[in-house]
Amino acid sequence: MKQPFFYLICFIYSLTARAQVDTTQKVDLTRRNSKEQQDKPYLILISADGFRYDYAKKYKANTLIKLSEEGVRAEFMVPSYPSVTFPNHYSIATGMYPSHHGIVDNKFYDAKRNDFYIVGNRAKVEDGSWYEGTPLWVLAEQQHMLSASFYWVGSEAAIKGIRPTYYYNYTEKIDIDQRVQVVVNWLSLPADRRPHLITFYMPETDHAGHVFGPDSEVMAKAVSFIDSALYKLTEGVKKTGLKNVNYIFLSDHGMTQVDTEHPLGMPAGIDTTKFIIPSGGTQVQLYAKNKADIQPTYQNLKKDTTEYQVYLKTNVPARLHYGERDDLMHRIGDILLIPKWPKVFSFSNKKRNIGWHGYDPSLVKDMLATFYAWGPAFKKHLKIPSFENVNVYPLATQLLGLTYTEKIDGKKELGKKILKKK
Repeated sequence: MKQPFFYLICFIYSLTARAQVDTTQKVDLTRRNSKEQQDKPYLILISADGFRYDYAKKYKANTLIKLSEEGVRAEFMVPSYPSVTFPNHYSIATGMYPSHHGIVDNKFYDAKRNDFYIVGNRAKVEDGSWYEGTPLWVLAEQQHMLSASFYWVGSEAAIKGIRPTYYYNYTEKIDIDQRVQVVVNWLSLPADRRPHLITFYMPETDHAGHVFGPDSEVMAKAVSFIDSALYKLTEGVKKTGLKNVNYIFLSDHGMTQVDTEHPLGMPAGIDTTKFIIPSGGTQVQLYAKNKADIQPTYQNLKKDTTEYQVYLKTNVPARLHYGERDDLMHRIGDILLIPKWPKVFSFSNKKRNIGWHGYDPSLVKDMLATFYAWGPAFKKHLKIPSFENVNVYPLATQLLGLTYTEKIDGKKELGKKILKKK
């Protein structure tokens, strides 16, 4: 009679343990800013996930509009392909296209590892061996400049053996007021312990867009939440008395409403026993178990492509930087299926989201992202044309006075255009 009760207690305990969320700050107490770095500017890099290029104006985000009008506003920022969260946040952090830094989708297959990278799998997300490139916080720490992260793709992993000096494991259980206060606390530390690079991520607009759509009342509230958070953050930072704090506010991609009534199923031309297929949505990647099956399957798919594009990895449009020549980590599928907006692939009977992203941003304008910047390092009242998000990396390094030798895709022209001359 005791045994069932014992197992019941163990079961309840296991559920409780899994329900516990890590909200503790991780700190490396051994690190210090070098004397040289203590005199450098500060940068708070803020991402509002899925904050489409037109949301601030569309939903009257007054704080954001005012701050951006005082500094630099881009017409829009162009995401890397595919326009999804993990690849683009890591492109912003490294200045490299997804095909070059290795995070080629939110879920993908690596044949050499015979394993999947999946955004919801914490063991994979925290494994630094999946990530190529040198993200901004690693570059800063290598040059004895402290960094802090209240979330960013890759910041929880030891990339090149390095994490930010201060960071949190991702959770949405910490309220915005507490998060803002932590940033203020970081900037109130003594000069040798104070981070000069802070990344700050907010997911609210992405969540609202997926579930309720980009034109919904819930989206209006999500934009208002972001705007309010920015007000609290900037006002809190003012109280620290620091005069050289700069801000970049951006997003990883936009959001669009799709056809949920007529999803695309698995094409008849695919023998699913011959391919590894991680997921559907706005891109389907087919990884052949036997390379001999690639060409005949491609030919079958080409016969019926009225609602989607089909590419071999060898003939993906060059503008996407997603073909065989770019695939440095060999993680892109042998065949790619890209639905034509507003279609999406769906291989299950689960309820489908209203809002999606991931499309080619050169074809679907709703994929375009936001970029605003303000602070003493930036020029005033400047509106600029669009640019690719890989250019944020060299901009940030110029602002912070960091140097890099690694080959990246971003160019330094953006920084020359919008930063004040020293």
